[in-house]
Amino acid sequence: MTYSPVTETHGLVGNRSFQVLAKPTGALCNLDCDYCFYLEKRTIYPGSDFRMSETVLESFLTEIIESHSDGDVSIAWQGGEPTLMGLSFFAHAVARAEKLARPGQRIEHLLQTNGTLLDERWGAFLKQHDFLVGISIDGPEFIHNSHRKDKRGGPSFSKTMRGLEILRKHDVRYNVLCAVSSTNVDYPTEVYRFLRDECEARYLQFVPIVVTGPGRTISHVSVTAESWGSFLSEIFDIWFRHDVGNIFVQIFESALAAWLGLANPMCIFAETCGRNLALEHTGDLYSCDHFVDQEHRLGNILSETMASMVETPRQLEFGESKRTLLATECRYCPMLFACQGECPRNRLTLTATGERISYLCAGYKSFFLAADGPMRMLAQLIRAGRVADELYTLLSKMDPTIMCPCGSGIALAQCHRPH
Repeated sequence: MTYSPVTETHGLVGNRSFQVLAKPTGALCNLDCDYCFYLEKRTIYPGSDFRMSETVLESFLTEIIESHSDGDVSIAWQGGEPTLMGLSFFAHAVARAEKLARPGQRIEHLLQTNGTLLDERWGAFLKQHDFLVGISIDGPEFIHNSHRKDKRGGPSFSKTMRGLEILRKHDVRYNVLCAVSSTNVDYPTEVYRFLRDECEARYLQFVPIVVTGPGRTISHVSVTAESWGSFLSEIFDIWFRHDVGNIFVQIFESALAAWLGLANPMCIFAETCGRNLALEHTGDLYSCDHFVDQEHRLGNILSETMASMVETPRQLEFGESKRTLLATECRYCPMLFACQGECPRNRLTLTATGERISYLCAGYKSFFLAADGPMRMLAQLIRAGRVADELYTLLSKMDPTIMCPCGSGIALAQCHRPH
């Protein structure tokens, strides 16, 4: 939902011992997006009202705040659709968190929402308590409405954009999360410009849709590896030529961290995982947001602490297996430092040796290879203590007839010289 841009800060926020995505409504949502992997999790809790109780809330807040003994605390609310809990729930949660915080300790609340239920009261509340809001928008209206429908099959775009306008009107900090499906993957330029120009978003996240069916078959709403790589590369080219230091795209920031030799801020590209947990409305804690099932249920926070559950041998093995089960093909890949085999949930493709690699491997590899030269330029600039958006000033002062410093082998005038 949120990240610390390398190109803006010259560094990354220090890793916490663990992070938790709290789902106060579980998988309950007022939309029925056909690519959503989480809606089916409702079947885990038959007969539930899908509302986090006061007891679970108190236990969660107490422990997440106590676990951050070395500084500030980020509390992440997700779903389903968390705003279905109502404003009173979040007002109470904010008040309790402030009361539980130690003197001088800052609490930051992060909220991921589809935006359709936001109104003036929500806008005033989110601004008052300085929430960072992630709002889900897949692109222009014809794209957004193709998959993000309400329970009656109706469009959600106008309601989502009304919610975005509420955030902008009240000057609430926000990111845009764009789910990239088989529909919008063919419109990278249109999607990027819409989010940048029409939504006025400075912080963007692009998440590839990979939905599996019986026998690990890939659903028609999923991107292909090749289309995903092309989508990223086309947007990266626009971003690098025009928006470095002004627009922050999570995957580009993550890649730059890898080129700088820093710890990767995205768990899917980290060497190991297992420190980003999912908390259901009942207090059940799971290994990961993408592994909410009985096999990966760690326990319940009403009977065990989150700190103890994250350190169990089973969970440690879960996190370490991202590295230990890395395919031979990945171990010898020149882009391993940037990818680390991607998320285990997407390791669906069998190699000739019977090992599994990411379904998106070819796409990520083509993107990282295409971004290699520009990333080297940015990394060199930042290592020299310069600000990333100085890139354009430096390039404009160079002889346009020399070879572009990105390593393309093309003259600067035909490559990355600002126009």
